[in-house]
Amino acid sequence: MSTAIYPSLKDKTVVITGGGSGIGAGLVEAFVAQGANVHFLDVAETLANELVERCEGAPTFHHCDLTQPDQLRATLGEIGHVDVLINNAANDDRHKLEDVTPEYWEDRMNVNLRHLVLAAREVAPSMRRQGQGAIINLGSISWHLGQPDMLLYETAKAGIEGLTRALASDLGSDGIRVNCIIPGNVKTPRQSRWYSPEDEAQIVDEQKLKVRIHPHHVAAMALFLASDDAAACTAHNYWVDAGWL
Repeated sequence: MSTAIYPSLKDKTVVITGGGSGIGAGLVEAFVAQGANVHFLDVAETLANELVERCEGAPTFHHCDLTQPDQLRATLGEIGHVDVLINNAANDDRHKLEDVTPEYWEDRMNVNLRHLVLAAREVAPSMRRQGQGAIINLGSISWHLGQPDMLLYETAKAGIEGLTRALASDLGSDGIRVNCIIPGNVKTPRQSRWYSPEDEAQIVDEQKLKVRIHPHHVAAMALFLASDDAAACTAHNYWVDAGWL
C-alpha cells in the first residue's frame, strides 16, 4: 500500500506516549518512515526494544511510567524541544461499577487522562517559543457507543475530547494546534483479548466500510494532523472508525 509523504515532518521531533505496542507502535513506525526524530515512552521494555530493532534503531525508547509526574517531566526534559506530541497511552481494563473505589478511580484517571495534561504542560513552553506545534490526543469510540464494563475508561476518554477543545483554545494564539483522533475498533493483540473472530466479523458488518481497521489507518490520520498540511485544523475530532458509529 502506497502512503503519503509529508516533507514538513522530516527531522521534526515527535513524542509518542504508549508507543511500544498496538496503535502506538503503528504511530512510531509511521513517523519513522517520514524521517522524523521519533521518541516513544512506555513501560513495556521487551515490546519496546523489539520495536526499536524492527525500525533498525531509528526511534528512541524511553522507559517512563506516565502515572509518575516526576518521571514524565524528567523524560520530556531530556528530550528537549518537541514539535509533535501524540498522547496515545491508555489502558482499557474492564471493570464493574461495584469495583470502583476512590483508589481505583485515581489510578484509572492517572493512566488514561492526567498524563495528557501534564505532557501538554511540559511541551507547550518550547512550542510557544517556536511559534508552532501540534498536539494529538487519542480518544475512543467506546464512550460514544456506551460499551459495557468500561465506566472509568469511557469517562476518561470523554474527558479527552473536552481537553482537546480547551487546549486548542488556550494554545491556538501561540500557533499550537490540538486535535483528537477517535479510532473505531482497531485490530491489535490487546483487542484480541476482548473480541472473538465472530465479534470482529460483527463489527465489520456494522461498519459502513467493510474493512478491518489496523494501526496504520490511525497513523495515517496522525501524520496528516501533525504535518503542515493540517495548518488550519485544530480543536476537532477526526474519526477513523470505517463508519461504525
